[in-house]
Amino acid sequence: MDWEPTRRSLHGVAELLLAGPQHRATGRIDLSVVDGGFATAAEPALRVEGDELLTGSARVRLTGRTYTEVAAEAGLEAGEPAGVYSGGPGVRPGETIVFAADALNLLLQAFADGDRALREFAPDATPVLWPEHFDVAIALDEVNYGVSLGDGYLGEPYAYVGPFEPKSGDFWNASFGAARPMRELTGVAAVVQFFATGQNFTGGR
Repeated sequence: MDWEPTRRSLHGVAELLLAGPQHRATGRIDLSVVDGGFATAAEPALRVEGDELLTGSARVRLTGRTYTEVAAEAGLEAGEPAGVYSGGPGVRPGETIVFAADALNLLLQAFADGDRALREFAPDATPVLWPEHFDVAIALDEVNYGVSLGDGYLGEPYAYVGPFEPKSGDFWNASFGAARPMRELTGVAAVVQFFATGQNFTGGR
């Protein structure tokens, strides 16, 4: 499956249409996974559900339109959280949003499964969807746990365990720690087990 066009567009939606407006209003960039998609964690209250952006009063179609056009209809200004980070996707407001339905559904399902797995693995932690790297994650005992929709390391959704201090051994198969494609982790329970194995190898609680 060609994940890249849909993932890039979805990443752009998270950064330009949710995190950017939220940061300009509140100074925050953190987002959250919700049923059917993801949402701002503060004002303005914005939510992506499949191929639509939901505001307090409207549903705005995303596919085939530029971020600027969507923002105008939603009463927003399209733009990244200025000056916060430098490692975003580089999507510009004038680009056209391109979603393939099958890829979109699987990407959003990966976020949903990742969020649920993190909550089962660490009930006291609150998973955050970060717009820079476009992953849902927590940090626990100096270890990052999360699910990415894909990047330069692996071009498909994957779960990861990233210790602050590098580890060695067969489990640690990535420069940042350990990673497993979501297609190899069949179900939320398998993702939870992967996190638990990483926790065990890092000596966590």
